[in-house]
Amino acid sequence: MPFLKAEWRKLTIANYEIDPEILKKYLPAHTELDFWDGKCLVSLVGFMFLNTAVLGAKIPFHINFEEVNLRFYVRRLDGKEWKRGVVFIKEIVPKYAITFVANTFYKEPYFTMPMKHNWQIENDRQIIDYQWKCRGKWQKISVETGIEKLPILEKSEAEFITEHYWGYTKINEKTTNEYEVTHPRWEQFEVKNFEIEVDFGLVYGEEFRFLNDLKPASVMLAEGSKITIESKTVLK
Repeated sequence: MPFLKAEWRKLTIANYEIDPEILKKYLPAHTELDFWDGKCLVSLVGFMFLNTAVLGAKIPFHINFEEVNLRFYVRRLDGKEWKRGVVFIKEIVPKYAITFVANTFYKEPYFTMPMKHNWQIENDRQIIDYQWKCRGKWQKISVETGIEKLPILEKSEAEFITEHYWGYTKINEKTTNEYEVTHPRWEQFEVKNFEIEVDFGLVYGEEFRFLNDLKPASVMLAEGSKITIESKTVLK
């Protein structure tokens, strides 16, 4: 049985090109950075968890909720196969119980903050907005798109961003947790406008403050799908 089943929906994704040196201290053992077209990317991702069940059970008041995370991309050679995955710098959710479970069972860097979202879906456009409150200040990522679902093309940047199916968590300098995330291939929407009002230094630490003044290399909206998170494996 998967550890978690849910839907991830309306994923707003803002990608920033950064110096790989910044990520070295976050890099889990047994992995290496994964680059898109020679670029080292971090992504600010906002989305909804829907119909969430842990070990087959739905917990009242913890079924539907927002998440915003900052993540980067890695890969691990498992025999002759490259596993492509993500590492989270910080994951923000509005429920303390979710943070407790994620921190306890997976050692993921979850934090609890007030959050809200707004989906405006009209005839020919949609506005998808996620907000979270850090130290008394509201932060926001919002995109305006068309409503036509478009395929994510092979060998595209969108494929690189969305087709990482493993999660890696740094436990210490020698130990890493590995877990598989399963979902079908996603579709995306054409982004027409976006708004990012985030104090990266406040939310993610001084080393990421420079993102306040950096224009995203790209902004995406993926529709998402049902997903599973499988049980972890400890790599030593």
